[in-house]
This record gives sequence, structure tokens and C-alpha cells, in this order.
Amino acid sequence: MVSVERLVRLGLTLYEARAYVALVQREVSTPAELARLAGVPRPRIYDVLESLVGKGLATHRPGRTAKYVATPPERVAGQLVLVHRERVVALEDDARRLVDELRPAYQAGQLHTDPLDYIEVIRSPEALAATFTELQRAVGREMLVFSKAPVAIDADVGLQLARRRVLRSVYEFSVLEDATQLAGVRALLDAGEQARFVEELPMKLGIVDERTVLFAMPDPIAGRNDVTTLVIEHPHLARTLKIGFESVWTTGVTFTQACRRLGIRVPRRRAP
Repeated sequence: MVSVERLVRLGLTLYEARAYVALVQREVSTPAELARLAGVPRPRIYDVLESLVGKGLATHRPGRTAKYVATPPERVAGQLVLVHRERVVALEDDARRLVDELRPAYQAGQLHTDPLDYIEVIRSPEALAATFTELQRAVGREMLVFSKAPVAIDADVGLQLARRRVLRSVYEFSVLEDATQLAGVRALLDAGEQARFVEELPMKLGIVDERTVLFAMPDPIAGRNDVTTLVIEHPHLARTLKIGFESVWTTGVTFTQACRRLGIRVPRRRAP
């Protein structure tokens, strides 16, 4: 019934709303009659009626048989709305007090920063792959890479980067000894990557826009199988490491020179 639903939205329980709607349909009603008319379990009807009386929605007429009378609907509506208004006023007061209590802590928190919040430590290969892909997609101007073996070339992301931004990579000669990786390097070069090749690189390294660096550090005791990767957003560090990158770049040879040095037939350039 629509009236019951409205009363529930105004704050009554379902049983209270049913009992009140039943009450207004008669001049006076006994608890037993109300339980039947309202569909309220008889053991509950007495508690429901006491609640309605307490809220001013009904009155009790004493006698040998208890009877109840509904308060006129116009008064009931006003009473229920008044209760909600009082609750809103109380909530607004609580909200103001909450702001006053928490504002000092919030303001103090804005002044507190983690001195190492620009450093991310990565241990799992899966997390490293995901982070490296994110960095490639976030490149604005250039990305410089030390592709130290073993090399995992993500063809799709790498090709997109090579086509739209400056991508300069230094590889170890050993990458060209694997046919699959050789084809991958050839594809990146065809897409626009600039590359040099050296005998050995000091570590895996990525430098993005002279702003963010990623480098992998094998455990000096456990060896290459236990690697910790750091991602650091620090322009000064990025520019410093770029100097090292440029130094290694100048010692490298081109793709064609590297292939000839290893006695590998230079793969043909792919048609655009």
C-alpha cells in the first residue's frame, strides 16, 4: 500500500506503518482487531501500539478491553516531518563539529610527506613488466634504455613508442645471437628506434624524459636470479644517469656493424 510505504519513508517501521493505516480506518480498535487488519503478528501488536502511542500517533483508551484511536493524519504528518527536521539539525551540528575536530589534523597532514615517496621498489617479474610498459606508454619526449640480457622485447608497446617518440637503446651483442630477438630488434629499428651495441652493459636501465629512471640491481650474493628493481622519479638523478648513458652510447657500434662483427647476415629492412 502506498500510504504504508510513505510512512516507512517518514521513519516508521513496517509494522508501525501497517498498524497506523489500520487504525485510521476505524474510530476505535482493539489490539486483536488491529493485528488482523494490519497483518501484524499478534504477539508483536502490543509493542507496536505502545510505540505508536509513544510517538504521538495513537492514543490508548483504557477499559475492560483496551482500545486505541489514531491521531489525525494531518497532525501525524507534521510530527514525523518535525522529527526529521530535528535530526537534520543535529546532523548539521555534528558535521560542523566534525570539521572543527578534523581540520587541524588534515592541515598538519598536508605538511607531512614521506621522504622516499618518489621511490618504488619492485621485486616480482610480473610487476616489473607491467611498470615498464606503463613507463613506455607515458613517454612524452624520449626514452633511453640499456637492454641488458636477457632481453624481453614487448613488440607492440615498443613499436608504438619507436614510431611516436625518440627511443634510443643500447643492446649487448648477445641479443643478436638469438633469431627471435634479432628479428625484434630489426622491427624496432624499422619503426624508428636508434640503437647501439656493446659487449656488456652494467645493468638494465630506463630513463624517461629526464624525469624518471628504472634500473634493475641483481643481488651481489644471490646473483642474477634475485633482482630488485627501483623506479625513481627524480630529475637530477635522471639527468646524471643520462650522462652515463651517453658515455656508453658513444662506445657502441651500429646494428649493421654489430651483425658483421658477429658474422651474422644483416636482416633485410622491412617494407613500410
